[in-house]
Amino acid sequence: MADNKNNNKNKMSYEEAGRKGGEKTAQNHDKEFFQEIGEKGGKANRDNHDNNNSQNS
Repeated sequence: MADNKNNNKNKMSYEEAGRKGGEKTAQNHDKEFFQEIGEKGGKANRDNHDNNNSQNS
């Protein structure tokens, strides 16, 4: 996969960009931040799932 970088004229892959972004975020935020955004994401997912089920009934 290292050759993939050279084939894309040194462009960063989505995977690499996501990894680097996650590492940078981890440097700037603590465990509580990740717990909070995890709870928000879980709630949004649950709410979205609940809304989709009521529309399909």
